[in-house]
Amino acid sequence: MKRIAFPAAFVAALVLTALAAPLLDLPDPIRQDIANRLAGAMAGSPLGRDEFGRDVLARLIWGARASLGVAFASAALACLVGVTLGLIGGWMRGLGEILTLRLVDIVLCFPPILLALLVVTLLGPGAGTLILVLAVLYAPGFARLTYGEVLSVRATDYVEAVRALGASTPRILTRTVLPNIAGPILVQFSLAVAAAVVVESGLSFLGLGVVPPTPSWGLMIRGGRTTMAQAPLLLLWPCLALTLTILAMNLLCDALRDAVDPRARAGGGRRRIVDRVLPGLFPAPRPAAPGLSISHLSVEIDTPKGTIRPVDDVSLSVASGETLAVVGESGSGKTLTALATMGLLDPSVRVVAGQVLFEGRDLLTLDERDLRALRGKRIAMIFQDPMTALNPVMRVGDQIVEAIRAHSAAGARAATDRALELFRRVGIADPEKRLRVYPHEMSGGMRQRAMIAMALANNPVLLVADEPTTALDATVQAQILDLLADLRRDTGAALIFITHSLAVVAEIADQVVVMYAGQIVESGPVAAVFATPRHPYTAALLAASPDSNDPSAGIPGTVPALHALPPGCRFAPRCAHATDACATPPVLEVLEDGRESRCVRRREIFG
Repeated sequence: MKRIAFPAAFVAALVLTALAAPLLDLPDPIRQDIANRLAGAMAGSPLGRDEFGRDVLARLIWGARASLGVAFASAALACLVGVTLGLIGGWMRGLGEILTLRLVDIVLCFPPILLALLVVTLLGPGAGTLILVLAVLYAPGFARLTYGEVLSVRATDYVEAVRALGASTPRILTRTVLPNIAGPILVQFSLAVAAAVVVESGLSFLGLGVVPPTPSWGLMIRGGRTTMAQAPLLLLWPCLALTLTILAMNLLCDALRDAVDPRARAGGGRRRIVDRVLPGLFPAPRPAAPGLSISHLSVEIDTPKGTIRPVDDVSLSVASGETLAVVGESGSGKTLTALATMGLLDPSVRVVAGQVLFEGRDLLTLDERDLRALRGKRIAMIFQDPMTALNPVMRVGDQIVEAIRAHSAAGARAATDRALELFRRVGIADPEKRLRVYPHEMSGGMRQRAMIAMALANNPVLLVADEPTTALDATVQAQILDLLADLRRDTGAALIFITHSLAVVAEIADQVVVMYAGQIVESGPVAAVFATPRHPYTAALLAASPDSNDPSAGIPGTVPALHALPPGCRFAPRCAHATDACATPPVLEVLEDGRESRCVRRREIFG
C-alpha cells in the first residue's frame, strides 16, 4: 500500500484540482493583459504571465481539464471496446475470433499518427474528435492484449471449475477470466492514458487538437516554444506537468496491477481493490432419478499426425451411494471420460459416439444452457490440483458463495452461512477466518477441503473426483479419503473416483474400471478384481503397486502413442503373456460373475 500511496495521491490531487478549477479563485485563463506579457512571478500570478499576458497557473490547471479529459475519455473508450473484442475473440474462437482479430488488424494497418492527422483534418480539430480518434488508435492494443491473456487462462483448472459449477459464458468472462487478466489491462490503460496525453499535446501543438482559446498543455508548449529565449519558464511548466503526470500514471497502474492480484503481495492484504458483484442464476429443475450410465463413449482429437481416439468405446455406470474407481496410467483416457461426461471438453476435442444417461437424459445431447443447470447442482467435480482449480484472485469464501448463489435464490447472508456450514462439514478449522483468505494462504489439504466444500455446495447426487489426493502427503490424503467416504455415506451421492493409486481404490471404492490406452480392459467389484484379476494389465498394476509383495515388479515399456497404436491388443507390446493370437483386436467380454475383461488369452492365463 505504501507503493500505491504517492502516485495515487498525485493523480488524485491533479484530477481533483482540474475538476475543481471553476470553483477555485483563479484569474480568467483566457483573459489577456498585454501590459504584463512575459512577466515573471507577481502578485496574483505566482508562475507569471505568458506571451499574451494570461495567467500561467490558471492555464495549467484549466489545461489539465482538457488534456486529462481527452486522455481518460479516449483510454476508457478504447479499453471498453478493445477488452470486449479481446474477450469475444479469445473465448469464442472460430468465427468470433476471426471477425474480432481481422477488425483489429485493419486498424493496425494504418500508421497511428498519420491516421490521427487524417481523421482530425477531415473532421476538424476539437476535443470530441480527439477522443474518437485516440480511442480507435488504442483499442487494438487492448484487444490483442486481452485476446492473448484470455488464451492463457481459458484452459486453466479454475476456469474449468467454474464451468463445472454451471456458470454462463458472460458470468465466466466477467467474474473469473476478466479479474485474472485485470493487471495487464490496467498497465495497458496507464500506457494508453500517458500516450493519449502526449498525442493530444502533440496535435494541439500542431494546431490540430484543442481549439484556442481553450487552454491545454499542448497549446501552452506551442506558445512557450516561440518565446523560450525571453521566458524559458513558460516552456518548463507545461512540460513538467506533462512529465509528472505520465510518470505518476505509470507508477499508479503498476501498483494497482499488484494490488488487484493477491498473488503479487505478501499476506493477501486486508481488502481487494476490485469489488465483485455476484448475480444469481435461475435455479435448475431437480429431477429425482439418480445414477449415471455411460454407453460406448468415444472421443476424437485431430492432430498433425492424424486423428486420435483417446477414449474408445467406454461403457460404465455408477449407482446412487456407490463409489466407482477409474484407474490406469497417465494417458489412458480417465480424465477425458470425466470431462466428456461434464460437457467440459476443449473445442478441439469432440465426442463421436456414445451416450451419457443421467436422470433420464442424455448429457451429450443437451445444449450448454441445460448443462450449466446441472453442473454444480446435480453433478459436481473435484479437480486434481486445488491451487489451479481455485480462482487465485478471489477469496475462497467468495468462491463458495458463488457456487451456492449460482443455482439458488439465496441472499448473500444465507449463502455465507451455508459456506460456513460447509467449511465446518469438511473439517476446516476456524471457518470464519478461512472464508476470508485467498487460495495461496491455505495449505494443500485445506485447499482440497475447500474444493470439496464447493462441490457439495448444492447437494449434488453425483460427484466426479479427478485424482483429488495426488498432490497431498499420506496423512492429508488419508483425511481426504475418510472425508469423501463420510460424505458419500451421509449424502447418498454417487462418486466417480479417478486415481492412479490402487491402495486408494481398495480403501474407498465398491467397483473398479481399469483403462489402458483409451479402452476399458477390466471392470468389476474391487474385492474380486484385486483378488483374482482377469487381465494381464490389471495383474501387472497390482504387482507394481508399492503395497504388493514384490514392489520392484514394474511394467516394462510405456503406454503407446495414440497415433501409433499396435495392432490387436494395445497392451501386447508390454505384456509377458503376448503371443501371435494377441494380434487380433480383443473385445470386452462379460464373464460368468458379471465382471468384464478384454483379453483373448484370458482363459489360458487365468483359468
